Amino acid sequence: MKKYIQLLSFLILGACIGNAAARGIYQSRADFLNEVFVGDLPRPALLWLTGDIRKTATLILQHKPSRLRLRYWARATRSTWVLEEIGKEKPITIGIVINQGRIEDLRVLAFRESRGDEVRHDFFTRQFSQATLKPDLQLSNSIDGISGATLSVRALHKLARLALYLDQQRQSLD
Repeated sequence: MKKYIQLLSFLILGACIGNAAARGIYQSRADFLNEVFVGDLPRPALLWLTGDIRKTATLILQHKPSRLRLRYWARATRSTWVLEEIGKEKPITIGIVINQGRIEDLRVLAFRESRGDEVRHDFFTRQFSQATLKPDLQLSNSIDGISGATLSVRALHKLARLALYLDQQRQSLD
């Protein structure tokens, strides 16, 4: 009986450590921005989510945006967005670089869920590279899912579409 309790304790400990390992901050927002702009960080700008912009953001996210304005950093045709979306229960923070209407880089900065952290790896995020937003608000690239990480994949997919849309709006307002 004692051996069974020890084995059970070991298995529970292993499961807890495995779940904890999936959570983490992989890069701070400041470090991401400094890397993107090679230390020459532009001043942040704000995009207000009102009117048609808010309606379209709601359509893309499939829920109302939690904020009325979003901060972004831009220089010429290049913009960077740090956005959050709930995966299953907790927010996933990603940094997205848009250059000339195409995704240049998409990176998971913080992942707080207990499962689905495979979305942070390069083999997954590079699928978004060079994706554009089609008129129907879908990505031009097909994104393969990851078994067991469906909600995390959906969250990144939504945020990629949102960043491309917001970049279009930013450019039309300039």
